[in-house]
Amino acid sequence: MLLSKSLRTAALAAALAIGAALPVYADEQFFPLQSYRVGPYAAGGTGFFGGFIDYLNLVNIRDGGVNGVKLTWEEGETQYEVERGVEVYERLKNHPGVAAWNPLSVGIAYAMIDRITKDKVPLITINHGRTDSTDGRVFPYVFPLLLNPYSETSGIVNYIATREGGTDKLKGKKIVVLYHGSPYGKETIPIYQLLADKYGFSLEQIEVPHPGNEQQSQWLSIRRAKADYVVLRGWGVMNPVALKTAQKVGFPVDHIIGNVWSNSEEDVIPAGDAAKGYVAITTQASGAEYPVLQEIIKTVYGAGKGNLDDKKRIGSVYHNLGIVNGILNVEAIRIAQQKFGKRTLSGDEVRWGFEHLQLDPARVEALGAKGLFHSINVTWDNHEGDGRVTFQQWDGVKWKVVSDWIAPDWASLRPTIEKSAAAYAAEHNIKIRTSDDTAVSE
Repeated sequence: MLLSKSLRTAALAAALAIGAALPVYADEQFFPLQSYRVGPYAAGGTGFFGGFIDYLNLVNIRDGGVNGVKLTWEEGETQYEVERGVEVYERLKNHPGVAAWNPLSVGIAYAMIDRITKDKVPLITINHGRTDSTDGRVFPYVFPLLLNPYSETSGIVNYIATREGGTDKLKGKKIVVLYHGSPYGKETIPIYQLLADKYGFSLEQIEVPHPGNEQQSQWLSIRRAKADYVVLRGWGVMNPVALKTAQKVGFPVDHIIGNVWSNSEEDVIPAGDAAKGYVAITTQASGAEYPVLQEIIKTVYGAGKGNLDDKKRIGSVYHNLGIVNGILNVEAIRIAQQKFGKRTLSGDEVRWGFEHLQLDPARVEALGAKGLFHSINVTWDNHEGDGRVTFQQWDGVKWKVVSDWIAPDWASLRPTIEKSAAAYAAEHNIKIRTSDDTAVSE
């Protein structure tokens, strides 16, 4: 799928012979993939990167690429470790035609921010990453698409409010947040407190040390606290252990609300009956009934080019997230090509495409993804895109959507995000951008 080494050498020699500049190849857009297919988080990595590659393959096979530009990629195994992720970055960053980085790792993403800013290539942190990177005035090359930790928090609180009959009914309720003992797990501590103060609910936040194999004491504390709801902000093995331990102490599973990294089949199937009735937030629905999934099954897997070894995982949460991520990356390239030409783009040009990534429900439907995700509206200063979320419930066999698409409370969130971003800018001597600073550098 990539040009052979001999062909690359010949192309370089020919270009040098005529004195041509060599920023990119004329016929390919390259995705360096810091994937993880082994290690403790392999289930998430294989599903996500499998879906991402399946969508790139669909565009290549069905459309011949994006306006004639072939999509190519190379994987580097990180095992979800920061040092390995940085090594993959340094090894692949000079490949011509790099479009964007998509590590699906908070730690790796944090380690890359200075690097990608210097190299002027976008970093996509779909559903994760630094919350304040939503502020494109300070983080021009970082895009926490669809969901950031703060908008996730707001979405969960808004969903609980719908269960109770309105935000005014939250007053006096007791919500416990059970969070993973890591920077990822701790990032939402202040925003839950902000929303508790705003709506008047009682809040307790309890840490579970990594990896989360033992939670008896935490769940006994939850039972003693007489919590109305528990928000599960977990990752990996912590999630099924939480569900099984909750069952042991008698906490009702349908009052446990999982966050976006506690919402997959891999989180509920190991918990068995203890997971039946569990509810979790998601930015994309699961299932393979959507037209884009059907196209992938027919065109990609039908050609023997599917990336999942286990076809039963087609349409699973992580696989569908990878497909949505593929859609967003490809559409950013397509939008950028409308301005810069139907050719291989520089990373800075792709950044411009992401800053104009506006897919309304009609465009989402045209892409075969109606119901898979809602919409996105990225701007130069809002790199998350006002993404909406929905909630799904595990029935013991599959996920079932149980809510409308819910918007976050941006009026409460944006000032906090801007304050954090401004502090980062001051600390790193960064000039805060205006709309006049968004042009692509030559």
